[in-house]
Amino acid sequence: MATEESERENKKSIQRLLAEFANNTLLKKNLLLEWDEILVNTNVMVILCGSLVSMMVHQTLSYSSPLYGRRTGQIRMKQIAFKNYHLFFDEKGNYDLIAHYSVTGGVPKYIELFKPMDDIFEAIKTNILSKQCFLYEEPIFLLEREVGEIGTYFSIIKSIAAGHHKIGKIAAHIGINQSGATKYLRTLMELDILERITPVTETNPEKSKNGLYVIKDNFIRFWFRFVYPYRNYLEMENTDFVIHKIRQNFNDNHVSYIYEDICRERLSDLISRDLPNFTLSKAGRWWDKNTEIDIVALDPQDSAILFGECKYSSRKIDPSDYYHLKEKSEKLVCKKETLKYYAIFSRSGFTQELVELAKKEKRLTLYHFNG
Repeated sequence: MATEESERENKKSIQRLLAEFANNTLLKKNLLLEWDEILVNTNVMVILCGSLVSMMVHQTLSYSSPLYGRRTGQIRMKQIAFKNYHLFFDEKGNYDLIAHYSVTGGVPKYIELFKPMDDIFEAIKTNILSKQCFLYEEPIFLLEREVGEIGTYFSIIKSIAAGHHKIGKIAAHIGINQSGATKYLRTLMELDILERITPVTETNPEKSKNGLYVIKDNFIRFWFRFVYPYRNYLEMENTDFVIHKIRQNFNDNHVSYIYEDICRERLSDLISRDLPNFTLSKAGRWWDKNTEIDIVALDPQDSAILFGECKYSSRKIDPSDYYHLKEKSEKLVCKKETLKYYAIFSRSGFTQELVELAKKEKRLTLYHFNG
């Protein structure tokens, strides 16, 4: 009986605790006393979840938080990877999955909105371009709650979406100095909106002068490329014009870049399956002033290197694409004894000539990868 009464009291305490969290009265002293004096020695675990990074840090992780020192762990949840994306859709083909993923990313709420609709452009029109839908102003909502004054942050993201990726060009484009831009960029990276990338061969990427800033979140990348520039049209409910613009540029100016990310994500699984002697240490993009390679994968001892090309084209890939990749690979200096492998990912497949060539070229692997 005593045990049952104790469990009931614990449940009441937990309910009061959660109610105070829900009412945003986290700072109340009696909340801490309740945890420290009543619940601390019970078999109770409280899990707090939140999508606003700054709020979670301030309320639970920072030194000034009443919960500082009381947590037993924290997990920074990532978005759902593309390899698991198909689990949300029963009947969509691979081509449709890539298109949907390029807009929703791995955010379950966005996926939930897009799931019932087969046509990607109809889904965009209904869930993003409509002023009644919360995705219409979702990036504004997120930034206002994370950083407050959003003007400079918006200008930076807009500049990157327009093709300015170096810090100097970003700063010049929005009219501030580089040191001023740095703090804004750092905040946006902490919020998982941006990321800074360097050529995969860089030995000290933190100090590299070749760093590029890119939009990490698929939805925000889409929104700043196709929604924000046409807000005036959408405010006048001229959505047909905006949809027309999206249709014109969707694959070449948006999906093709997401496709590269997907191919890099899948690389580890493909190497372990098809190149068992290749020990993967790291992979990413590589570039210099004149050349860019979609994928370069390195092994720890520099005994092997893989060069990859990702083609989201409607045409079949032919031998000229392979020879062009080999030509670009010569720009990256390797040891003489380093074994070179090549991989080509294609949405639309390969010509018979390239298929036959791959049978002879033992270090060339073709992936008809459309999802």
